[in-house]
Amino acid sequence: MTTAAPVLLVSDHVAGSVHVLTVPDGTVTGRLTGRHLSEHAGFLALPGGRVACVDDRRGELLILDPYGGELVERAVPVAVPAEHLACDPAGRRLAVTTGLGKNAEPWSDLLTVVDLATDETARVRTRVGEPGVTVLGGGDPLVVLRHREPGALAAHRFADLLAAPPGCPVVTPHELLPLPGDGHGDAQAPGSGHLFVATGEGVHRARRKDDTLLAEAVIPWGAPARGWYLRLDTRRAALWSTLRGGASDPLRWPQWTNQAWRHDLETGRTSLTELGPGLVFRLALTRSRTAFTRIHPDGDELLLLGDDGIVRRSSLPAMDGAPRRGGTPWEGVQRRAVAASPGSDWVAVTRGGHGEVHIVDARTGHEAARPRLSTPLHHGGHMALRSRTDGAEGDPVGR
Repeated sequence: MTTAAPVLLVSDHVAGSVHVLTVPDGTVTGRLTGRHLSEHAGFLALPGGRVACVDDRRGELLILDPYGGELVERAVPVAVPAEHLACDPAGRRLAVTTGLGKNAEPWSDLLTVVDLATDETARVRTRVGEPGVTVLGGGDPLVVLRHREPGALAAHRFADLLAAPPGCPVVTPHELLPLPGDGHGDAQAPGSGHLFVATGEGVHRARRKDDTLLAEAVIPWGAPARGWYLRLDTRRAALWSTLRGGASDPLRWPQWTNQAWRHDLETGRTSLTELGPGLVFRLALTRSRTAFTRIHPDGDELLLLGDDGIVRRSSLPAMDGAPRRGGTPWEGVQRRAVAASPGSDWVAVTRGGHGEVHIVDARTGHEAARPRLSTPLHHGGHMALRSRTDGAEGDPVGR
């Protein structure tokens, strides 16, 4: 594929396939089979429109180039099941943590680091759990693991990890910062060297100084709720999350409250926008809007939030097997994935179980195409929308 137009990568991690579609017409131009990508680790944007992801069945880090001659540019063995994926701001040094997979409790303590420039790789043991990860640049990059129960930020020098001997040795962080035990959600602002972690208290932040981490003031949520997802806005230097409030009982998910949370990193101002009840989780950033999906027994919606604070709402067709009243929104149900590029005004939403993708103009809410793929996209699948020069690699954490 030689066009510089946006492309959409759609993963069906259950069926084991990846489709490549042109945007906005939805034409399928490529497909991988036998590739079960980690939905939790997600897609990591790299320079030149490429993305990184992890094949959880084969145990490989994949570098995909939808604009190159071969979709799979490189495959590197890594430890799985992949939990989180991140790189340094240059897009050269990557880290992959491991998590639960299909197990009831965390069991793996393996961390893999990869240098794409030298093809060097190493696996080490850290601490059993489900760690988040960021890779801070500046001199020798620092791999910072976000641990839970007990909570901590653990800093490791990338060069030390890469130089570890064979046999997956145990490594000790050269610095620890205390953190609440309920951390979930990580972001990094490459320009300032800050990292951010979402907790029940608010967003904890730390700044790199030489090889150390300096804790800074916590950013409050500003509401009786919390965010479980955190991402950097590469367009306007801001952090985004979705605040979930209400009863913690997952059987009461239709009554959960949801607010879009935006914190301007330059002014320090925080804004909240009501999104409505139900299940709202991940978000996607287009050039001019922020996109969310809301799942609710009374009807699903695509929500497009503009800079003016106005939310445009578009109805989405129901999913067979969608979450119901009296059940949880997680187990054995269909969901939706959402994807966008900061370099375009297109947004894509899946219809889990139906194999359909809605490609929508974020400026108007108009649906331009609804391609049906050759797999059902169970659990909603996962997506990445890229263009060659959209700057999405400015967010060096997998999504």
